Amino acid sequence: MTSQDPYRHHPELRGRIKPAAQSFFRDLDMEALDARIAETGRGPDWRTPCALREAARRDWLHGHLDRDLWVFGYGSLMWDPGMEFTEVRRARAPGYQRSFCLWDDGGRGSPDQPGLMLAIDAGDWCEGLAFRLDAAQVEHETFVLFRREMIAPAYRPVWLPLDTAQGPITALGFVADRTCETIKPDIPHDEQARMIATAQGMLGTNFAYLADTHAHLALLGIDDPYINDIHNRASAYRAST
Repeated sequence: MTSQDPYRHHPELRGRIKPAAQSFFRDLDMEALDARIAETGRGPDWRTPCALREAARRDWLHGHLDRDLWVFGYGSLMWDPGMEFTEVRRARAPGYQRSFCLWDDGGRGSPDQPGLMLAIDAGDWCEGLAFRLDAAQVEHETFVLFRREMIAPAYRPVWLPLDTAQGPITALGFVADRTCETIKPDIPHDEQARMIATAQGMLGTNFAYLADTHAHLALLGIDDPYINDIHNRASAYRAST
């Protein structure tokens, strides 16, 4: 293990994070994705136009595109970042926590049985992973990242102060945008569990998404009481019906 090894701080994570070249998100085919969305009856306005998204990315990252950049992952970004990175650290974001607050009536839900996807919203803390992007790669890697995270209105980029064992850092993160109608932060936990237990969309069942999140957090050694609680409630609901 050398100073250039991305896993030098956490060798236990090696093999548990998908290489960028293997990620579905690395070379996302927008036309193919639009076609799949159209099959659900939605029009082309379901997502943010590429030109607007790119303008927002460049505006947000103005002054940061020529230096190393940290990115915080709390969901699938942790095990499938889709980015080339030069360092990974376990990190904790104070003031935020995971929340199934993103309304989904297409991907993992339907108009008749909507589901819920994950975001981070105001709370106590969120433990995740921080990835450092090399300055020479920041331009392309953030293009890939914004295409994924900002594909449709739901999140907003923020600069997050993070605590790590190697010292404090500041990272780019994506949090719930409460100005979006798809963000619904006040759904009771029992109702969250019921929705997740029953919803299904073009990407599969909502419960499979929850179970995958729960399993990957365990694999990475991250214990999130909220995710454990929703998983237990949804599992119990499915067993009782």
